[in-house]
Amino acid sequence: MSTGVHRPTSEEPELIHLEGPGTVGPTARPMPDFPTPAPLASHGPARVIAMCNQKGGVGKTTTTINLGAALAEVGRRVLLVDFDPQGALSVGLGVRPNDLDVTIYNLLTERGHDIRDVIQQTRTPGLDLVPANIDLSAAEVQLVGEVAREQILARVLRPVIDDYDVIMIDCQPSLGLLTVNALTAAHGVIIPLECEFFAMRGVALLVETIEKITDRLNPALQIDGILATMYDGRTLHSREVVRSVVDHFGDQVFHTVISRTVKFPDATLAAEPITTYAPGHAAAAAYRQLARELIARGAAA
Repeated sequence: MSTGVHRPTSEEPELIHLEGPGTVGPTARPMPDFPTPAPLASHGPARVIAMCNQKGGVGKTTTTINLGAALAEVGRRVLLVDFDPQGALSVGLGVRPNDLDVTIYNLLTERGHDIRDVIQQTRTPGLDLVPANIDLSAAEVQLVGEVAREQILARVLRPVIDDYDVIMIDCQPSLGLLTVNALTAAHGVIIPLECEFFAMRGVALLVETIEKITDRLNPALQIDGILATMYDGRTLHSREVVRSVVDHFGDQVFHTVISRTVKFPDATLAAEPITTYAPGHAAAAAYRQLARELIARGAAA
């Protein structure tokens, strides 16, 4: 019999809160004060950020949607690029990708398309989307024989660079040619990292790949930050993973940590960002803080 009392599950910590400025957060560092960004006098050119981790299920798509929405809330014009054949980013923003005739796949593999005709407005003001569907899975094979195949996405995005302040690319969980294209087109990389020890093992490989891209294809590429996700402060495991990541990567780790909560899948089912689905929830506040931290780091306008 139901008692009418909500009891937290392992997926939803009983208390999720953000540490205020000066207090010591999960990263064992004093939390800086990230001020509300000033409005922009004009828009563009965009900083292109690849959301990248070759491990699946670490929060890439969740972060792309919610960080994008939080940046849009503070007046930034944001374009999200779905670069995963599963199309989760598109679905998470209310688009039915399998009903679309033209997606990012066509922009990559066919001439004569204008990216502006493919961009879709979302229900969040200032947040636009380039959708993807399962067709994108064929792109890796088709691009292999192309000249300068690693630079095709950069060419696709070039016409709209001046229209946006931030362009975020939601990469698929692999280090294949599509991800290499994203890293070649990007100025920075955000690495979402699940607070689980096995997830840490792949970060060194990803950092090595980023260094190769920097050496050979994109000298301007840099790591904008490593983001701890799915954090549960009640468990020693989560706390130790965060401390270990900070020990290894230092200031490359964001102060903001994203806690585990059932609100994220609920927002996905509603096809909207957490910032509008549950605007007063601590998870929404965390992504707003991440947006301010990203801007304060100079990794967004």
